[in-house]
Amino acid sequence: MAYQFVHLETFSRKADSQGRTTDFIFSEASRKPEASIHVANPLPPIVVFGVGVAEVQEMHDAAAAAATISVEGGKTRKIRQDQKTLHTVVASHPYMMAEIRDDPAKRKEAEEWERRSISWLRSLYGDDLKSVVRHEDESHFHLHAYVVPTDDPELKAIKFHPGTVAKRAAMAAGPTSGESEKALHRRADVDYKQAMRAWQDSYYQAVGIPCGLTRLGPKRRSLTRAEWQREKVQAKALQQTVERARKVKESGDIFLRVTKTEAAAIRATAARDKEIAEKAKADAEAARAEAEKAQEVAAKAVSRAERYSGASGKLRAMWDSLGESKLATKIREEFAAEIARVRAFAKTVQERLKVEEKRRHEAERKAHEAAQDAERARDAVLRMRIERDRAYSMLPPEKQQEFTVAGPSMSMVLRPSAKKDKK
Repeated sequence: MAYQFVHLETFSRKADSQGRTTDFIFSEASRKPEASIHVANPLPPIVVFGVGVAEVQEMHDAAAAAATISVEGGKTRKIRQDQKTLHTVVASHPYMMAEIRDDPAKRKEAEEWERRSISWLRSLYGDDLKSVVRHEDESHFHLHAYVVPTDDPELKAIKFHPGTVAKRAAMAAGPTSGESEKALHRRADVDYKQAMRAWQDSYYQAVGIPCGLTRLGPKRRSLTRAEWQREKVQAKALQQTVERARKVKESGDIFLRVTKTEAAAIRATAARDKEIAEKAKADAEAARAEAEKAQEVAAKAVSRAERYSGASGKLRAMWDSLGESKLATKIREEFAAEIARVRAFAKTVQERLKVEEKRRHEAERKAHEAAQDAERARDAVLRMRIERDRAYSMLPPEKQQEFTVAGPSMSMVLRPSAKKDKK
């Protein structure tokens, strides 16, 4: 694998020193003959994000025609023809097109590089990123991105150039105490370079490392072929390390999600059991009230029956053509069965209430224990990952490649990979 290549540039409707205008840039992107003489067999661009080149051009030209800036006196005027209104980014993959066409594995690597590059562009430019197209008619698999700030009334695309923004900020702040104008310009140039390095570094972190690319090529640093080969091996090892770390993290996240899901299910079951127990308790209270009411009715009935005792009771019995014992016995017999039924029902409800109360307490206990187990499991995974990463980081680079990841489970640790002695 080779080094990363990503480049940015801004353009205006007026030709620059190389004769390029926004119209020329759009023509080259869409492979119009007059702008594609550098391509032996031009092919239409493949849109991989946003809209096509023609739509971006229409969008840009309409916004440029309507854009205005404020001038003295509170008036506005049309923007100048030489104002930068289009921002572009070009990113190229180090594989040759022939390699990508002939090797499915390399095609897959290039497509992963493309996906990560688009994600990085979207994170930088948001809704101002209007289109990303891929060209497959040149030596390398590469992308062109087009950024148009259509929400900016002044359509200032220069704000997307980090180097220019940093240099202008330094110049606008002016010289420090005792600083000459020449020294100010040198400092502004340093700020420009630092901002551009930061922009390249952000691409390296988001795309270069995960795709196994080096930050810089050998020519710019005068590396020997052996040094360059070692650096490419290191870049590939770094890519594999990052990928292993990502898989370990995903495995840990899956374990935590499963544990949390199980704990949530236990808590839900406990909540349902609690609800059932509370309903049973309410039913028991209602049954108890009903039983008490029935007992009151029975007591009143017995009281009425006892009125037949004594002289007055005998008179009533004679009047009713019934004897005292006969009447009292009859009344008690009529209410005895009802009283026994109510008492048995009340006893059954009370016993059921005790059972439901016990179930509710047991369910709440299990839910609490499950939540504690999930919390301990998460803490254990985090401690394990911290210890593993710390131990791994302390190894020298040549030793780090002797380790593999054993996962995904609670035993996700780094362990030496098995090696066979060559004789």
